[in-house]
Amino acid sequence: MWIADQWKDYEVIDTSDGEKLERWGSYLLIRPDPQVIWNTPKKHPGWKRRNGHYHRSSKGGGEWEFFDLPQQWSIQYKSLTFNLKPFSFKHTGLFPEQAANWDWFSKLIRTAGRPVKVLNLFAYTGGATLAAAAAGASVTHVDASKGMVTWAKENAKSSGLEAAPIRWIVDDCMKFVERELRRGNTYDAVIMDPPSYGRGPKGEIWKIEDAIHPLVQNCAQLLSRDPLFFLINSYTTGLAPSVLSYLIGTEVIPKFAGKISADEVGLPVTSSGLVLPCGASGRWEK
Repeated sequence: MWIADQWKDYEVIDTSDGEKLERWGSYLLIRPDPQVIWNTPKKHPGWKRRNGHYHRSSKGGGEWEFFDLPQQWSIQYKSLTFNLKPFSFKHTGLFPEQAANWDWFSKLIRTAGRPVKVLNLFAYTGGATLAAAAAGASVTHVDASKGMVTWAKENAKSSGLEAAPIRWIVDDCMKFVERELRRGNTYDAVIMDPPSYGRGPKGEIWKIEDAIHPLVQNCAQLLSRDPLFFLINSYTTGLAPSVLSYLIGTEVIPKFAGKISADEVGLPVTSSGLVLPCGASGRWEK
């Protein structure tokens, strides 16, 4: 498992009964987690001192209950600063476990010895975009949500990367990739973090089981003659790491050789010393 264990401003303190107790900077949040199927005693005092608690509804969705939590605050990861705020469906605007991947590809970019162009699809609030830019890459950041791209720009500004070579695109990822192919543009690296289900800015339907392979096919064609890396992340239950490695192996390996690795990504849990699984990633590098 690839573990994001370099955080100072974030930690999973404890887990029990379908929930995790997390520290985001100075604030404690309780959020549901489907992986937490054990019910151990909630001994840590943070369970009672939480600043926010997202309650899952039996009818689907849920709602926040707040106890002295600001509307927005920020945390840091190394040189990067992320603005956080609780919003619908339990999220805060950051997936901390992805830091394991940020560290991996940042090293590849820094040691490449050449300019690196990165395409980041389903780029959300820009964690991977900022990590790649801070390592020296030029990045094309694509997300269908205008609000998320605006948030990512704010994170870039907070991280001192306002002037970094980042191209901000609000578009359906599949359609953008198809247009880039027609334009003849290429990239040295591709990052994608596709949702299980989603809609584009014009109502385009995305279902990962139907759309992921065609997208990987097209992205493999977008790679430059000497590509650096390819990364697929997935939070879809049932999509095993080996499936991600198969997708990459089918489309990227025949063209460029290189090596594939795939595994779960996870976060250390302070109280137990165990690791909480948080999805899967497939990596390719030359």
